[in-house]
Amino acid sequence: MQRFTDIRVWQQAHKLTLEVYRLTRSFSKDEMYGVTSQLRRSCASIGANIAEGSKKRTNKDYARFLNTAEGSLAEAEYFLTLSRDLDYLQSGEADQLIVECNDLAKRLGALRAKVDANA
Repeated sequence: MQRFTDIRVWQQAHKLTLEVYRLTRSFSKDEMYGVTSQLRRSCASIGANIAEGSKKRTNKDYARFLNTAEGSLAEAEYFLTLSRDLDYLQSGEADQLIVECNDLAKRLGALRAKVDANA
């Protein structure tokens, strides 16, 4: 089985998470336990679920974790949109991250479909 750090979708999710952590450092301290925490946790959950799923014994279990990662990705996209609309992120920054989320969603969905087909 492939090591999770070698999976391109995981690499992309990790890159997104690092960027979100970097950008959220400037968020209002009032949001430390609100939007900041939710956005960071949803992003970190994407890569964590890909990693955990890659070590499951069956493709059915792996596909379930990939689907959970897809849910976390949708949650992250929402919090990016909210952060932009609350002016915590500049529109250009948020929009670029949302484009990255959409690309990641396509790749993650394709991986899940491939794993599902082999279940």
